[in-house]
Amino acid sequence: MGIELYLVAVVFVLTIVSLIRFQSRPTLVFCCSALVLYLSDIVSSEELIANASNIGILTLVLILINSFVLEKTRFLRTVSSEILKGNFSHTWWKLFFVSSVSSSMLNNTAVVAAMIRPLRNNKVHPASKLLLPLSYAAILGGTLTLIGTSTNLLVSSMYQQIEGTPIGFFEFTPIGIVAMLLCGLVMFLMANTLPSNDLKEDDYKQYTIEANVTVGSALSGKSVDKNGLRQLESLFLVEILRDQQIISPVTPETIINEGDHLIFSGDIKKVRQLEQFAGLSIFARENGLPLKNLTEVIIKPESSLIGSTMKKQGFRARFDAAVVALKRDGEDVSGKLGEIALKAGDTLVLAIGKDFASRQNIGNNFIVMSGTAPDTVLTRKKEVTSIILFLVAIIIAAIGIVPLFKVMLILLSYNILSGNLSIQEIRRYFPYRLWLIITSALTLSTAMQNSGLISEFEWLLRDSALVAGPLSALILVYIATWVLTELVTNNAAAALIFPIGHSLADIVHIDPKAFALTVAFAASASFISPYGYQTNLMVYSAGGYRLMDFLRFGALTSIVYFIAVMTVIASIFLL
Repeated sequence: MGIELYLVAVVFVLTIVSLIRFQSRPTLVFCCSALVLYLSDIVSSEELIANASNIGILTLVLILINSFVLEKTRFLRTVSSEILKGNFSHTWWKLFFVSSVSSSMLNNTAVVAAMIRPLRNNKVHPASKLLLPLSYAAILGGTLTLIGTSTNLLVSSMYQQIEGTPIGFFEFTPIGIVAMLLCGLVMFLMANTLPSNDLKEDDYKQYTIEANVTVGSALSGKSVDKNGLRQLESLFLVEILRDQQIISPVTPETIINEGDHLIFSGDIKKVRQLEQFAGLSIFARENGLPLKNLTEVIIKPESSLIGSTMKKQGFRARFDAAVVALKRDGEDVSGKLGEIALKAGDTLVLAIGKDFASRQNIGNNFIVMSGTAPDTVLTRKKEVTSIILFLVAIIIAAIGIVPLFKVMLILLSYNILSGNLSIQEIRRYFPYRLWLIITSALTLSTAMQNSGLISEFEWLLRDSALVAGPLSALILVYIATWVLTELVTNNAAAALIFPIGHSLADIVHIDPKAFALTVAFAASASFISPYGYQTNLMVYSAGGYRLMDFLRFGALTSIVYFIAVMTVIASIFLL
């Protein structure tokens, strides 16, 4: 057992280090760790299969697939149009409660995506004072129920694996409500600290658009001014790439040559002006795609594109799309679009082909902001029926009439038979990455138990000054989970810290559920970084924010959230 213990300890440490080093590859990291443990016979085949078919994982999968039906409805779009009516205070609180409550039942990424466009386009209130609170409200709302966020379901699955029973549907609610209301009050009082960005002007000035001068072009041999490239509406020629050299700034007298790559900065809506110039080829056009189907996406933190270029990735073949323009907040980009190393949070405008919507790798790499609709659109009657049935299913499961897994399976059967969901859509939106991460995390937890690492860890902590009592143990677990959440992802952080937190329950002699809830809430405390959570990344670009905006606005929110969560958990389990 000694060798096994050391091996599991090494795998555990290497998993954390690898998650920090390879932040865009959490699935690969977890799967490699699980494979090593399985091949070492520390985890048996039966245990691996049991982890993969864990009732909590399967329930999470069913909920995520069923919730896609609600994303097809007009509910959120209709509600978002009503939010903006009234003065700023009324608008702010309506936005806060609607996004919070919606996120307690729906995918919070979908909630934020549905509301970004109306907020950005409104003429009444500065959108930059509303978009960041929208993201934080969605995060807070996700903590209210068992199904509000995948992290809650993950922790419940791990808890059920050890204790035999899951965490109740509304056991998160008392803690979540207190944290939501207190953080909401702080955020409202701090609303004036957010910038009033001129989003429309800032938006177009940061897009980078590439066009190439073809062989035999009528533009060749003439100056920028004579070619009319200085008179474009909301498009500005900022540099020319010629024979690996950059010409910038570009003067009116600069001569255009064949093979030049012209880099424009400007309003993407005006890009079709460039088609009027004979012999000027837009980057997307070279890939055989028209400019009539433009789609805006944001690169996810876990995308496999990060650090690589579109050319190396074979972007056109891989996604049936070509990049028309790129925007990177807080940093100017220079050079050919196909040779720019991509980063998390980059906003791309894509010209898409007919197969784009059906590609299964889209959701793994991008947050789709606009331009594409779901595969099918529900009729008004189906919309109403779908919303009612989903709410009824949740209520039935919440009060314990039917288990959540069973009611979600019945709902999925209805959605398939009624045509609300196609088999193609289920294949596309099946959260296989999340399923693999949770399965691997449960396998790592099993290995820690089998090898005796948890027992050894408990023995070491019994005399540790860090664990002076129950409250200090809870705080230690919260801080460890929160730090990992900001460094890696919320699900990864929860999966790694939960076994340690659960082991502390025996040392300090309190209900292990206190530690489970602490891990779940700490893993959702993504308030100080635009990269810690998907909704933060979505509003980061849309609101024209800078990193300091998150630090300034999120720091106090994070502190209040910590105090609220710890106070309520302590009052429930320690008093």
